[in-house]
Amino acid sequence: MKRFVDLSHTVEHGMVTYPGLPAPLICDFLSREESKTHYAEGTTFHIGKIEMVANTGTYLDSPFHRYEDGRDLADLDLGTLADLEGVLFRADPPKRAIGPEFFSEADVRGKAVLVHTGWARHWGSERYFDGHPFLTAEAAEWLKASGTTLVGIDSLNIDDTSGGERPVHSILLGADIPIVEHMCNLESLPDARFRFHAVPVKVRRFGTFPVRAYAIVEG
Repeated sequence: MKRFVDLSHTVEHGMVTYPGLPAPLICDFLSREESKTHYAEGTTFHIGKIEMVANTGTYLDSPFHRYEDGRDLADLDLGTLADLEGVLFRADPPKRAIGPEFFSEADVRGKAVLVHTGWARHWGSERYFDGHPFLTAEAAEWLKASGTTLVGIDSLNIDDTSGGERPVHSILLGADIPIVEHMCNLESLPDARFRFHAVPVKVRRFGTFPVRAYAIVEG
């Protein structure tokens, strides 16, 4: 038996993902009522319209997000985004700065590393934006050296945002390791024996886009 676990927040009109970034505007381009004039009687359609920044909801960062010459969304290899062997590391209750010792020299080569901090419980509240857990630069260096394929976290940012530096983004994206932020429901996963998927829309010259991140739990 296989079990699907949704690891993504729902994108809704007016929701705020990150302080200072605009909320998505979701509306009708063609309403069902308006569509009646275009189709046969009894046949209606809805065409929606959404205006949003790339960093909305649960999203994936490609190297282009950080580096002008990095891979953009259209250049990402599907093998680094889908059907990845996953491994979960639990830091709940969260420790603010998560260092390399948290991973205990685990085998992460070729795997999606997901970090469960429990911070997603604050999603939709002001608490979510203050004091989130993050990885240290040393943790990022360890993940890079250990051959990790993708790294995800269920908090506001994988980096400490108290200053302007973003060492974890710089290290991981500089090594072509995609990052997934603002995840949720990681507590529903086992520590291993699951496959992870997080594929964004294939957009040229774009570095970030929302994903429907999910896992398939085996057995």
